[in-house]
Amino acid sequence: MPVAMGRSLGLDIGSKTIGVAVSDPLGFTAQAVEVIARRGLKEDLQRILDLIHQWEVTILVVGLPLRTDGSRGPEAETVATFARRLEAASGLPVRFQDERFTTRQAQRVLLEADLSRKRRRQVVDKTAAALILQAHLDRCRSTEESRQQGSEEDSGEEVGHPDALDLQQTQADGENEQTTRGRHFRDHGRRE
Repeated sequence: MPVAMGRSLGLDIGSKTIGVAVSDPLGFTAQAVEVIARRGLKEDLQRILDLIHQWEVTILVVGLPLRTDGSRGPEAETVATFARRLEAASGLPVRFQDERFTTRQAQRVLLEADLSRKRRRQVVDKTAAALILQAHLDRCRSTEESRQQGSEEDSGEEVGHPDALDLQQTQADGENEQTTRGRHFRDHGRRE
């Protein structure tokens, strides 16, 4: 597998906050970094640009809040618009990752870690960003491994394709991931 040349920055973009996570330089693991309190487009973009510089980021991964059926609603369009502005300001490619149910998953992780309600509120957005980024890293690694094995299931699309706003593969992966997650939680008596 080729070695990644820099880190990926994961973003969980909400109306009041932006959760931030960063990958290790080889693209194996995601780590929660911080929560940005939204102050306006210019200030939000500048803080992200500062983090890009600090962490030597080469790819941006933005969680896209798709509807349950995989379509885009107004919230997803708002996030996509912000992502386009970020892509233009940073000059870096943006990749979308389906983020359906990520906040709930982050809350479960934090509950299992036995954090207080106050502490959970402080870290849930950056935990969600780490889950979004980790899902993207895992998907890229899985796609690369399939290519190396010559898998017939591979779509032939190149990971990291320059069309940063292409969502077809992301939506398909999200639907598969949602099915897997739903099966996992049904098996444990929980619902998404």
